[in-house]
Amino acid sequence: MTSIANPAHVIQQTPSARVFVRNPWTGLIDHEFTAADATVVQSQVSHLRVAQRRWHREGLEFRIDALTRWIEALARHRDAIVSALLADTGRLMLSRDEVDGLCGYTRARLEQARSLPFEKSGRSAGSPRVRFLQRLVPYGVVGIISPWNYPLILSFLDAVPALLAGAAVMIKPSEITPRFVTPVRESLNEVPALADVVGLVCGSGPTGEAVVDATDAVVFTGSVRNGRRVAERAARQLKPAFLELGGKDPAIVLPSADLEAASHSILRGALVNAGQACFATERVYAHSSVFRPLVERLTTLARALDINFPDPARGQIGPIISAAQVDTIRAHLDDARQRGATFVTGGELETHGGVWLRPTIVVGVTHEMLLMREESFAPIVPVMSVDSVEQAVQLANDSTYGLSASVYGSPAEAERVGAELEAGGIYVNDNDLVGEVGMAAEKMSFKSSGLGGSRYGPEGILRFGHKQSIVTIEDRAPGLDLFRG
Repeated sequence: MTSIANPAHVIQQTPSARVFVRNPWTGLIDHEFTAADATVVQSQVSHLRVAQRRWHREGLEFRIDALTRWIEALARHRDAIVSALLADTGRLMLSRDEVDGLCGYTRARLEQARSLPFEKSGRSAGSPRVRFLQRLVPYGVVGIISPWNYPLILSFLDAVPALLAGAAVMIKPSEITPRFVTPVRESLNEVPALADVVGLVCGSGPTGEAVVDATDAVVFTGSVRNGRRVAERAARQLKPAFLELGGKDPAIVLPSADLEAASHSILRGALVNAGQACFATERVYAHSSVFRPLVERLTTLARALDINFPDPARGQIGPIISAAQVDTIRAHLDDARQRGATFVTGGELETHGGVWLRPTIVVGVTHEMLLMREESFAPIVPVMSVDSVEQAVQLANDSTYGLSASVYGSPAEAERVGAELEAGGIYVNDNDLVGEVGMAAEKMSFKSSGLGGSRYGPEGILRFGHKQSIVTIEDRAPGLDLFRG
């Protein structure tokens, strides 16, 4: 293991395609692997294509049975996967939650799939002799390029629906968090029918480009900058690209809000995974009548939380996973200080091998500051006082992002305000509701936060294929009128 002087450049792809990986807990480079090149990716995808034909042909119940057996295998490999995720991310509790959450999510998708219209038939309203069969023809191989903040769940959040639709998947996890791939692959190998249609390749940017080139559709979760690159590459090949990108999610606190409940919800939404979540609350607009008591409650709650160092089994705030993200966070904090913001709690990066930031409540913020405009991906809660609901809505919409938002207040008023916000998911009085309605409620990303059909609800499965119609006319009358005057 080696220490590093410049943490922003710890992941290096050498000419021999060796990738060196930093441990976010220790700050040391303690893992390396050989990046898959285009030849390796293309070879694996070719094998996936062959297996996908049987995977689709055998039918939905065959696919459900294979995924059910994989859930059981995941449980058997849980300890090994959690251990790898701990090394990948530096957090223990959420690593356990990832494995358990993936099992629960997969079970829910299996049940949902049984009720979906993969095929439907009917007759023409204008001519009863014309009947049709509409069917979903899955993409052969779906490429999935997943991020580092939730390495396991975000590798399979789209893979499971794609597999249920009848596609094979080629997954390229982030090069920042690759260790979990080995134990997950071992769990897949216990279900050969599934292992035949799930590929896992490790590498950095060039590997991701190869995945886009080799597959029939691509799902990318990550930054706006890299999402544009994926979309442009896919568009040149006329391939569909589904993008789930960054967020700068606002929360609006109305005078009618239950401040005790709102403060708990906002802080949970802002600090989940140390703020390293696309759906994290990253800016708060509180009506001036409730601004001060809200900040006081947030401050009290924040000061009761601790980093999970030196014991990963204790504390609530894990380390910053990506070394490059540390530089972004430092820039946002420095910019806010220089522009006159006040740090009520936190605000100082701590190095204990890895890098941590304690819960940081900031007031005196403006939209000129980076931490109110750009994605921080950190446990930072900037709170801004507003004089009216109209001002809160205007400021919340003053963003290039549109992933989700939350509103706190009486339900009727909060729903009305939520309908004015430019975001795909609007959560009233609890920003953790996406887990409750994800199987049912479809939502799409607005603005630069994404592209393509809904990841959630039934469309999350049905988007992974072409809709084909087979139209047949019965008892065709003799004779054919080719021309009309």
